[in-house]
Amino acid sequence: MSDTQRHDYRFFHRLRVRWVEVDMQRIVFNAHYLMYFDTAMSDYWRALALPYDASMHTLGGELYVKKASIEFHASAHADDQLDVALKCSRIGTSSLLFTGAIFRGEELLISGELIYVFADPATQTSKPVPTALRDIMLGYEAFDPMVQVTIGSWQTLAGEARQVRTEVFLEEQRIPVEMEWDELDDVAIHAVARNRLGLAVGTGRLLQHTPGVGRIGRMAVTRVLRGSNVGRDVLRALMLAATQRGDHEVVLHAQRTAQGFYARLGFVSRGEPFEEAGIVHIEMHRTLPATI
Repeated sequence: MSDTQRHDYRFFHRLRVRWVEVDMQRIVFNAHYLMYFDTAMSDYWRALALPYDASMHTLGGELYVKKASIEFHASAHADDQLDVALKCSRIGTSSLLFTGAIFRGEELLISGELIYVFADPATQTSKPVPTALRDIMLGYEAFDPMVQVTIGSWQTLAGEARQVRTEVFLEEQRIPVEMEWDELDDVAIHAVARNRLGLAVGTGRLLQHTPGVGRIGRMAVTRVLRGSNVGRDVLRALMLAATQRGDHEVVLHAQRTAQGFYARLGFVSRGEPFEEAGIVHIEMHRTLPATI
């Protein structure tokens, strides 16, 4: 029996076993555990604030699975809630070794290893793991922040803020271009979140709604990074900017699909839902403490 423990890991992906993944004995088919690890890897990249395709393009390579092995300790059953843990255990010249484990509560069910090789996508020949990627992964395992939020004017942040807003609002949500860009950008305080490759992955803006009340808007996060902490970090940076200029409250119009996100950060709904740019919104507000 492996001596692997939950506290050996800092990254966890949670899932519930579906009936389609089990056999007549109601235990998981062995091959599905590899799928669980593969699914968890997607969330691992999200935790690094790295949109995989854009990041690999920036790094000039691609990661390919070289070897995958698993060791069985106990079986998962239908409707079990499992935690899939991953950590980068070693970074070689051109390879990355991930150690994985699947837990049901504190019980270790599966342990495994995944070896990836960084390679040229055109020739699939190995090449050295870029220093930037090496530093990001070591930093994550050391609990370093994966994004940095910059506060500034439209004049200084327009290029990156426009890029994220175009991707989210114009291309994904199909908001009319004439409704997205307005003269208020010039007077707003803007926030841009960059990952450790320097790629802009989130943005938002702060206006003066009424004396003492700030209005946050144009909150946008790159689609594949939603569910990470990028949006939270942008929102907190804007609330801090509002506090520093003397605001005692902030308000915003939340898309209904994001209402839970804002509620978890202390915002309270006010009034009835309404339509804005063809999308249902709800007004939310939060009182600002002296410090955030």
